[in-house]
Amino acid sequence: MRVALLTYSTKPRGGVVHTLALAEAMARAGHDVHVWSLGRGGDQAFFRPVDPAVTLRLVPFPDVAGEDVGARILRSIAVLGAAFADEAYDVVHAQDCISANAVPDCVRTVHHLDRFTTPELAACHERALRTPHALVCVSAAVAAEVAAGWGRTATVIPNGVEADRFAAAAGPDGAAGRRRWRDRLGDYVLAVGGIEPRKGTRDLVEAMATVRAARPDLALVVAGGETLFDYRAYRADVDARAAELGVAPVVLGPVDHAELPTLVAAAQVFAFPSTQEGFGLAAMEALAAGVPVVTRDLPVLREVFGATAAFATDPAGFADALLAAAAQPDAGRVAAGRALADGHDWDTAAAAHLALYDRLGRTGAGG
Repeated sequence: MRVALLTYSTKPRGGVVHTLALAEAMARAGHDVHVWSLGRGGDQAFFRPVDPAVTLRLVPFPDVAGEDVGARILRSIAVLGAAFADEAYDVVHAQDCISANAVPDCVRTVHHLDRFTTPELAACHERALRTPHALVCVSAAVAAEVAAGWGRTATVIPNGVEADRFAAAAGPDGAAGRRRWRDRLGDYVLAVGGIEPRKGTRDLVEAMATVRAARPDLALVVAGGETLFDYRAYRADVDARAAELGVAPVVLGPVDHAELPTLVAAAQVFAFPSTQEGFGLAAMEALAAGVPVVTRDLPVLREVFGATAAFATDPAGFADALLAAAAQPDAGRVAAGRALADGHDWDTAAAAHLALYDRLGRTGAGG
């Protein structure tokens, strides 16, 4: 089968991580898989090496001085769509709203639902839920939201997880890497995903003010980021509130792919206060590393994590749960979290996707 997977970025965002891992698993199963993306700002490679069995198709997308978010969205759709126009595949599978708008006759994965205020982005989001001929969701909770809001039935295929990579970082082979992070950062609560509204960063800063009153040795570390959306106003608000509260987050930005597992494994607690998620891949990676997870109490995260995580609804609840996990991790919960992560693998996810493609082809809805 010749399969095209399309994503909007080469950066380590959750949907991009998903796309590359899924492509590699499909290639291992013997399929001809091409990953398409925009090479933003001169990018000529993804954030990590990709199995050479996967063909990479990066479309040049130079920066334009003074371009606002709406114009950048429209240009992204147009450039990717024009580059893809003459290609022929058995299956075309878009992994986000931008790529689903560029190739509207596609299968589309809805990783999570967003609420956008930029008109061009809001319209992109809406079209990407209505025009694809089939939808996939990575959790039943998001599929239920899609059904309720758009009257469409999505196939649920959970994410895989590179559990072995994160488990190894927590073992003897990762000792030196963990020590380097702790020498640099001390004891810390880790959040991954950057500073943006959907990640609930402001609530985490509020919680850390309470945490540090009891544990002044416990720092807040924020890794990741690099999105094409403009969250400068939110970042300024978070920075101002952090300064007011005396919280000084260590903002690492994007972390090298090879260094991320030991950063996660060295944390005392992994904080996941997102207000919108589709699965929670970063938190699942923390569970694989044996790190306690405190997450927001959302239906999707209850579905995915069950009893393996602690849940909170507001800054006070996050503070209590973070302090409890840092003081005495629940050994049973940690073991259950590792087992949960081990149960998610990309080969299983790829097999489920390939079975879906086969069904769509038989009913005349595919490709």
